[in-house]
Amino acid sequence: MPKSSYDPLSAPGQPPLKTTAPAVVRAVQVLDALAAAPQPVSLADLARATGAPKSSLHGLCETLVHLHLVKRLPDGTMALGPHVMGWANAFLSQTQITEEFRTLWEATEAFGEATVTLSMLDDTEVVYLACRNGNRPLGVTFRIGMRLPAPYTATGKAILSTLPPEVVRALLVDRWPDPLTRASVATPDALAIELDTVRALGYSTDNGQMREGMTCFGAPVFDTSGHQAVGAIAVSYLSNEIDTATAVRVGPRVRDLADKLSARLGHRKVLKF
Repeated sequence: MPKSSYDPLSAPGQPPLKTTAPAVVRAVQVLDALAAAPQPVSLADLARATGAPKSSLHGLCETLVHLHLVKRLPDGTMALGPHVMGWANAFLSQTQITEEFRTLWEATEAFGEATVTLSMLDDTEVVYLACRNGNRPLGVTFRIGMRLPAPYTATGKAILSTLPPEVVRALLVDRWPDPLTRASVATPDALAIELDTVRALGYSTDNGQMREGMTCFGAPVFDTSGHQAVGAIAVSYLSNEIDTATAVRVGPRVRDLADKLSARLGHRKVLKF
């Protein structure tokens, strides 16, 4: 079982966490490992993923099961429990961008049959906050809470384009994610060229980098805090539906939808003279 690439306990450039509550730290590591696993895991899997001895994990997992943060299956393997969903729903209900996205979506007829997603950047990944899966068989179903490497997604590129180039390089140069497809952008230098294009156009394109046969267009979303995006919207299509003329038309429409959401969050464009 591989370790999750997401580690909230050791953010880049930060010193190791010092705490007087090591049991809390270990519990978070267990929950992170369960969240990263594609299927229920055994106690031995958790020990390998967290580096903790099985003897100390046994009692901790029993407590987490009792609190409904972890559920134990009949074969003894474990997965996240239902109590975690309550936290996730609370987070989403308190996230203004998510609520405003839903309100905007109810008021618009844009992209009626397409898959539309809303994401935010978390370290080197994007986390999906809202998803409206369309009726086209894209080969992937977006889910709330789903994580993907930012360099390979339309929303990730859109958000990264609003960061200074040196910040993007520092974030990714020593932590470049494994490619998802043969088209995935290969290096930080290649990504930097793509991000220059995103800045010039105002929208991003994922041309099969996240999923072969799928093309996505994304645009950043801003609030009152400044010029760094707080999220991004993306619209996904089958690649065989997209030709040059369609791409030129869809990109600005995604940009317009993102601008509407930004306006709902209090962002005001700075006019250039």
